[in-house]
Amino acid sequence: MKNLPSRREFLAGATAAAALAVTSKARGEETAGGQSPDWRIGIYTRPWNEFDYREALDDIAEAGYEHVGIMSGAMLSADTTVEEAAAVGEECRERGLSIPSAYAFGYTVQDSLESGITILRRMIDCCEAAGVEDLLMGGTGNFRHHTPYYEGIAECCPYAYEKGVSISLKPHGGFNASGQQCRMIAEQIDEPNFGVWYDPGNVFFYSYTGLDPVDDAPTVDGSVVGMSVKDYEHPRDVALTPGTGMVDFPEVLRILRDGGFTSGPLVVETLKPGSREELLAEAIQAREYLEGIIAELA
Repeated sequence: MKNLPSRREFLAGATAAAALAVTSKARGEETAGGQSPDWRIGIYTRPWNEFDYREALDDIAEAGYEHVGIMSGAMLSADTTVEEAAAVGEECRERGLSIPSAYAFGYTVQDSLESGITILRRMIDCCEAAGVEDLLMGGTGNFRHHTPYYEGIAECCPYAYEKGVSISLKPHGGFNASGQQCRMIAEQIDEPNFGVWYDPGNVFFYSYTGLDPVDDAPTVDGSVVGMSVKDYEHPRDVALTPGTGMVDFPEVLRILRDGGFTSGPLVVETLKPGSREELLAEAIQAREYLEGIIAELA
């Protein structure tokens, strides 16, 4: 792992990344209409967090999905045992669901770097047991923890690689609030199984609409391994179904495709809240919306 930047270097790098956006966008215009995407549409369990996760899996399968993202601490967290993770994986497989992504609830270096590495290695073991392809990190907004947080990830990347697990970072506030900041961190970690998990709704959310993901997306060329399909509505609301808010998903996906993200998971993260019946209808709507975009880009 390369040395992580100081605060001044970090901010200077963000300025450089903004300049990269102009070049990347121009390159994207030159390659428009390029390779047809081979994306897998999935959905996270997050909208069903007030229900038992097995009910969520039932509804997800009924809504026509073949891929599920784990985003519930009850399913995978720092306290989950390998046996519990294996049981979650079996529940998914019984419903014909693969698991492209799981959120890393509980990874922290607050106590020490060594304790963080222990936590992360155990979560990687759980991913292997459940059949999770990628462990999704949220980053840290504490600058004092910034360096050890990513040192722990870099230390665990080879271990994850041996287990067949990749690790990714999404825009999630703090020093990884945008795609361009996530790319900078990915370049610092410099491991083959570490990449950016793009989240356009969070780009709007954490910039207070100051940064449009259409402008941010070109900065992650060549580094995206998956995407949280999350929309945004002002003021600061992401609890809505994709395609009903401010994110221009057709354009964002076109830019990501032209920048090299031509295969991988598109996992719906949020839906308009409601009952199980209402969530089922929203989940179907989100899937059909993404299918339509993919058909147009193909």
